Order: sequence, then structure tokens, then C-alpha cells
Amino acid sequence: MSSAIVILSFALITLIIGIGAGYFGGQKAINNKLSQAKQNSDDIIANAKASAEAIKKEKILEAKESVHEYRDQQEADLKERRKDVQKQEDRMLERQEILDRKDQSLEKREENLEKNESNLASEKNKLDEIKKQLTETLEQQQAELNRISNLTHDEAREIILDELNQELVAERAKMINESDEIAHQRAAKEAKSLIVSAIQRSAADTVSETTVSTVTLPNEDMKGRIIGREGRNIRTIEALTGVDLIIDDTPEIVSLSAFDPVRREIAKSTLEKLIEDGRIHPARIEEMVDKSRKEMDDYIREVGEQTLYGLGLPSMNPDLIKIIGRMKYRTSYGQNVLNHSIEVAKLSAIMAAELGEDVMLAKRAGLLHDIGKAIDREVQGSHVDIGVDIAKKYKLPDVIINTIASHHGDVEPTSLIATIVAAADAISAARPGARSESMENYIHRLEKLEEIALKHDGVDTTYAIQAGHEIRIMVKPEQVSDEQATILSRDIKNEIEKDLDYPGHIKVTVIREVRKVELAK
Repeated sequence: MSSAIVILSFALITLIIGIGAGYFGGQKAINNKLSQAKQNSDDIIANAKASAEAIKKEKILEAKESVHEYRDQQEADLKERRKDVQKQEDRMLERQEILDRKDQSLEKREENLEKNESNLASEKNKLDEIKKQLTETLEQQQAELNRISNLTHDEAREIILDELNQELVAERAKMINESDEIAHQRAAKEAKSLIVSAIQRSAADTVSETTVSTVTLPNEDMKGRIIGREGRNIRTIEALTGVDLIIDDTPEIVSLSAFDPVRREIAKSTLEKLIEDGRIHPARIEEMVDKSRKEMDDYIREVGEQTLYGLGLPSMNPDLIKIIGRMKYRTSYGQNVLNHSIEVAKLSAIMAAELGEDVMLAKRAGLLHDIGKAIDREVQGSHVDIGVDIAKKYKLPDVIINTIASHHGDVEPTSLIATIVAAADAISAARPGARSESMENYIHRLEKLEEIALKHDGVDTTYAIQAGHEIRIMVKPEQVSDEQATILSRDIKNEIEKDLDYPGHIKVTVIREVRKVELAK
């Protein structure tokens, strides 16, 4: 019994302890759940606050974008309004300008009306004056008729004839003056039409004259062979041709400089022959220079013959043909004289045909009008005087002689052909690009430079080279000694300084060379 009580007591105690433990355990679980709930509520509140903050920022951004869009829309509307206002202002200005022009037009009309009123008043006064004069004239005629009625038939006839004769004299003088004026106007119009027609029917090339030619070399070694040992080959070429050879760093090119085209062509032909032959030494150079000179003479004659053939002119004296060919190598103010003469011949032929003159004679006169320029570097005097002498020497017609003498106005023309050629010469020389005065002045300076040296005794030939910055003088060794050569170079230098105007410096070189040649047989 006691054990049952003990067991019961133990069970009861155990139950109480279990209930207590369960109570305390449940209380603790409840507390844990409350803590967890509180934590969850705090997290929910924090998340809610973060979401609210994000929503707030998003709404603020949306509001700002709305404000920005609204502002852009307002600015665009403002720009459109400004454009409309500007257009309205422009239209107002245009209307104002139109009104101003209308005001000016109205003012001009008012001025014109005032002028017209003034003119009408003046015309009215003139009409009144004329009416008065007519009245007086009528009275005078009435009185004259009263007087004539007492005249005989013969007296009346004589009076009428005298008055008629006076009226006819005045009328004839008026008609003559009017006819002269109409004739002058018609002649001027026909002359202009003739010149324009001649110019339109004539085609001319503009050629730029130069003083430098180039020769292409097969290789760079050829430059050394052209120069030769101690420069003897290049000195020989320059001395024989009067052309300056420029050998510089330009690959496979040698330049030839000379103001005389004939010299330059001879030197170019000589150099090309030497390069092709391959044997370059002083003796061979002399041989090739002579050959090139002969070929140049033949070519000049051929140019003259081709010129006559191209113009359809009959053949002339062979020497005269050669002089015509030489014009190809002469320039006047930068214009090629042969091309200029051919152009003048064609223009003269066209105008002569229109005027019913001898076309062939006009063509010959036009071709030969500047013939003196072909040799004016070799003969003293103007090209006009030289040309007249040539024409007389070869017995050309008097019309051609007078044309040559009168084409610059030195003498009066004696034929219509001479006047036609003078007009054609002026047309050819005056067209744009035909002439260049600087080239002519430059060539005259070079010619004067050579003339100064040639005046001295013992001088054989002279060559102006290096674009006029050097003159080489070949003297006769039997007449000029070494000491005299020194004095000669000084004298020529002094004359150049005294008589010429030139840029930079001019080098005077006097060359005295003695050669002895024997032929072994």
C-alpha cells in the first residue's frame, strides 16, 4: 500500500513536473513565436518603407520627366509662335516695301505728270509762236501776191525759178550730207562685218615660246661622256653652237639653253646624233655640228616650201623661200613670226575676197609683210627697211613693197591691199595671248649684249648664254693676244655696265684658242 502510494505520489509529482515543464516550454515557445512575429513585422515594415521610398523616387522621376516634356512642348510651341510672328513681320516688311515702291512709283508718276504738263505748256507756247509766224508769213505772201499780180509773165517766171533754185540748192546740200552720213555708217558697218567674218573664218594657235630644250639620255653614264675629260667635250659643244648645256641632278636629262632657236635646234640635233653614234670627242663634235647646220638649212628651206604650198601660193626665188622658212625661228613679243605671217596672209585673203581685190596678191603681201624680221639680227636697220630691201632685191610687185613699208604707218599706203594687210596685222597681233612683251624685251637685251661684244676688233663670234647672265666671246688668235684678251674682257664688261640695264651679274668670258691641223697622206 505504501509502495502504491509512493508510486502514485511519484506519478503525481512526475505529472506536476511534466505539467510545469510543459507550461514553461509552451511559454518559451510562445515567447519565441512572439519574437519571430515581431521580427517579421519589423521586416515587413522595413520592406514597406523601402518600397514606399522607391515608389516615391519613381513618382518623383516621373514627375520630373513630365515637367521636362511639358517644358519641351512649351518651348516648341514658343518657337512655332516665334516663327509665326517672324513670318508675320516679314510679310509686314514686304508689304511695307511694296507700299514704299508704290509711293516711289506714284512720286515718279507725279513728276512725269508735272514734266508732261510743263512740256505741254512749252509745246503750246511753241504752237502759238508757229501760229503767229504762219500768220505773218501768210500776210507776207498775200502782200507778195499783190505785188506779183502787177508783174509780167516773164518777171513772175523768173522770180519763181529763183526761189525754186534756192530751195533745190538747200535740199541738195541736205541730201548730200545725209548721203555722206549714211555712206559712212554703212562703210563702218560693212568694215566691222568684214573684219568679224575674217576673224571667225581664221583659226590660229597660240604657241608659248621658250628658250630651253631638253635631250633625253639613255643612261646616267652618258652625262659623263658628254662632259668629257676635264670638260673638253661640253666646252667644244658650247663653243661651236653658242648654246649653254645644263647638266644637273635631273635623271637622264640634259637641258639646252639659248635665246636663238636656230642655235638651240642645231645643238639639240648634234647632241642627239652624238648620243646615237656613241663616239663623243671634239673632232666628232665638229663633224656633227657641221652636219646639223646643213640639215637645219635644208629644213628651213623645206619649211618655206611647205608654207607656200599650205597657202596655195606659187613658188618663189629659192633664197626668198629660205628667208620665209627662217621666220619660224624668229619671235616678236613672244609670237612666232612665221605663224603670225601665215595668219595675216589668210586674213588678208579673206578680206580681199570680200572686197573684190586680188586674193593671191593679198595673200603674198600678208605673208611677206614681216619678212625683214627673219634676218634683222644679222643686218642693221629696222625690219621694215630690211623687208623693203629684200622685196626690191627679189623684184617683188610694187604693191607688196608698199605693203611692207606701210604696215606700221611709216609711209602712206598706195593700195587697198596695203590697208587690208595692215588691218590683218593688227588683228593677229591684238588677239588675246598672241604676244608677250617680256619675252621680246628679254631677247632684245641678249641681242644688245652680243652686239656690244661684236663691235670690238678681233672678235669672231659671240654667244649670250645662261639666260643672259654670261657672254662668251670667241676671238681670232692671230689678231688678239692673251694680254689683249684680258683687256678686251675688261672693256666689254665696262660697256655692258654703262649701256645695259639687267638683273644680277653678267659674266664676260673671252676665249682665245689656237688650232693647228695637218693632213697626213
